[in-house]
Amino acid sequence: MSASTRRGFLGFMSASAAGLLPGRAAAASVAADAEPACILTPQAEEGPFYSDPKLVRSDIAEGKPGVPLTLRLRVIEAGSCTAIPDARVDIWHCDAKGLYSAFPGQSDDHNVDATGKTFLRGTQTTDGAGWVGFDTIYPGWYDGRTTHVHFKVFLGDRTVLTGQTFLPDALNEFIYTNVPDYGDRARQRMVINANDHVIERSDPEHRAFCAVKEERDRYVATLTLGVDRRADATVGRAGPPPPGMRGGPPPGGMAGPMFGHPIKDRLAALVPGLKSTR
Repeated sequence: MSASTRRGFLGFMSASAAGLLPGRAAAASVAADAEPACILTPQAEEGPFYSDPKLVRSDIAEGKPGVPLTLRLRVIEAGSCTAIPDARVDIWHCDAKGLYSAFPGQSDDHNVDATGKTFLRGTQTTDGAGWVGFDTIYPGWYDGRTTHVHFKVFLGDRTVLTGQTFLPDALNEFIYTNVPDYGDRARQRMVINANDHVIERSDPEHRAFCAVKEERDRYVATLTLGVDRRADATVGRAGPPPPGMRGGPPPGGMAGPMFGHPIKDRLAALVPGLKSTR
């Protein structure tokens, strides 16, 4: 999809996504200028796909197709709400088809090798007010996980926060079912925010969910990261993913501790406030 076509489609998509939430503000239009919560952002597993290509950059898309997204993160001291300048922030996420750079054995068929690639990864240093920004694309999905973006926060040589941030599922669903860049998948998306094992275990209060708003040619997602300066956080596992996590379901189907419990009413789970129809 060309840049001009993508911009035009984004305007149509924003209006349509707003209609998914009758009687309340659209998931894509959550206000992002509220006062930050001075609480710790939950640690979450690093997962198997972390790599540090040592690329200090704000634009991490590398031409990957997808809906434009700007991710803005603010690092503060939990408790006092004091901004933390000069913190290093790394982010990484999958592309529209669910593929990460730097690792082999990916895709629904486990046959894509992205070794040596660096797309959708980058590093920024917070400014005096604690902010960093990354221009990227809206992340896709892969079997076993809901839509998410990984991040790490470093103070000096210490990792003070390893976490994941999440996006509104009504918007996720709309993009995945309407934007061609995200389509043509071999399987249906079975794990959503409501049954993702990382959210259930690490973030049941949804403290790491982004606020998302629409702009003319992109979405802007914003999150405040509350950290403990004294922390030394090493969460989860680095290194290559096990065979069962490289884009395919585990033996015996999609249910299981790593793939979420079954959803009885998918629409009610996707759209906040919608009453179950069953």
